[in-house]
Amino acid sequence: MGGSKRKAQNTRGTDIDVVLGEDWVAPEGLVDDALMRGRRRRGLLTLNRSPLARKIITFNLLAMLILVAGVLFLNPFRQSLVLQREAAIVSEAELVADVIEARLPKEGWVNFASGDGIDLRDTLSGIELPEGAELFIFDATGGFILSSKDVQMAARQPVEGLGADDRSTVITNMLDRAWAAVSGLVDRPPMVDVAEDRQAIAQRLIDRLAAGKTLISSEKTLAGDPVFSVATGVYQDGREVGQLVLSSAAGEIERLVRAEREQVLQMFVVAVAVSIGLSLVLASTIANPLSDLAEAAELGRDKNARKMNPTRVRIPDLTARPDEIGRLSGALRGMVAALYDRIDANEQFAADVAHEIKNPLASLRSAVASLHMVKKEEHRTKLLDVIDHDVRRLDRLVSDISNASRLDSELVREEEERFDLVKMVGNLSEFLGQQAQEKGVEFISDLPKVPIMITGLEGRLAQVFVNLITNAISFCEEGDAVRVWARKRDNRVLVVVEDTGPGIPEEALTKVFKRFYSERPVGQFGDHSGLGLAISKQIVEAHGGVIWAENIRPTDADVTSEPLGARFVVGLPV
Repeated sequence: MGGSKRKAQNTRGTDIDVVLGEDWVAPEGLVDDALMRGRRRRGLLTLNRSPLARKIITFNLLAMLILVAGVLFLNPFRQSLVLQREAAIVSEAELVADVIEARLPKEGWVNFASGDGIDLRDTLSGIELPEGAELFIFDATGGFILSSKDVQMAARQPVEGLGADDRSTVITNMLDRAWAAVSGLVDRPPMVDVAEDRQAIAQRLIDRLAAGKTLISSEKTLAGDPVFSVATGVYQDGREVGQLVLSSAAGEIERLVRAEREQVLQMFVVAVAVSIGLSLVLASTIANPLSDLAEAAELGRDKNARKMNPTRVRIPDLTARPDEIGRLSGALRGMVAALYDRIDANEQFAADVAHEIKNPLASLRSAVASLHMVKKEEHRTKLLDVIDHDVRRLDRLVSDISNASRLDSELVREEEERFDLVKMVGNLSEFLGQQAQEKGVEFISDLPKVPIMITGLEGRLAQVFVNLITNAISFCEEGDAVRVWARKRDNRVLVVVEDTGPGIPEEALTKVFKRFYSERPVGQFGDHSGLGLAISKQIVEAHGGVIWAENIRPTDADVTSEPLGARFVVGLPV
């Protein structure tokens, strides 16, 4: 499962279990049996079936491959070796020139071509050259005289403690052979004698050498071997009497570079193994929890699985992880919980609808059945009035139910805008105040003189205040009063609708916002569906606000006193 347990001690000295890997965020006790069985089937070796794991490994290896290829292509160690070798061969060439100058006579004519004044073969025979290096002697006019191959040079004595670089280059050799095989199919370079190439290089260097200067070149032979050559003059009392070119061994830099490349490739092989291992661990901590979440969602989607396991879908609790997977788990758990809450609410709503519709239907059925039996006209008229009342009640109930069922989706789709809450409530108060006055109810509007701007759905919030004000008017009798006032408090605005009606029974204060709950006078029975306040609460909460109901009492200290009326308070963020 990509996780393991370790024993540790807490500050009290008692043993506790420290769980690592994905088990740390989802212990077995919190995971469904079906998910645990899936976990036991998984492991590091089964990650090859995970596209995410393959992507993690592939991209990690690709990044490492680009890095190693860049190092090999740039060859930083080769440049350093080239600079060191160039400086060394310049010193060697100048030392050879100094040795030859030391053998020249102080006075007299010296001619390298005729051998006057110096025996070049004898002089060169005492000089030790590095293995593979070659020395070319030219006269003052640039004519070739002889090379170190024409003379029996002194054997170079071995130096204790200085060993040859015999590091294995198995990986490099294998790659070189593969490259040679591929490139050989396209273009095979000609095989040329290295010695002839060196002499040609030396002659070109002498042709470019200026008096009193030392010249170095780094070229490749036709066979592809790099050769470092240094040309310098030989002087007798300030007069140039000859020239020499010291050529390094072919391919000595390449041997060192190959050894360095082999070390890089060996580190690459080790790094690849480590990268694959770490990628597998990383993939297990990512892919396995995601697989748990996917399997949990699939258990809820699969109809056959639901028949076998009829319980609710349980999303693994990975919220303890301080990463995006923890956030995803929390979001999925919240979404599933909200979905089940909505399902429960819809089921309860459907049950309430069925119950509310049964009452007028039962009344209608009874009235229709009685209509066939009554003979008197006044009884028939009364039954027809009952039927008309119940039909209008059903029509109003169905309309309110339809509006309530569409409210959630409409609140999501509608676009919020900035508007003046005081102006909107003022317009409603002016219109509804006329209805109150027609009923003999005094209507008082106490709104601020300055605008209060909020962001929301103006039409939906207007629906809330129309509902509250008309409710207040409906509970008032002639001579009562309704007051609407608003105040801004820091980052919120309060809109209050008060009336001097009979108030709200204490046991109903927590029920008035429930669907289909209606506490009405006898004369208003059937005129309201009981959905108005529930819809108002839903709209206000969708705007991030709150709504509550309370009774107006003569004193807050005496909660048993008779209420003077009812008060509904709406709080909205500014």
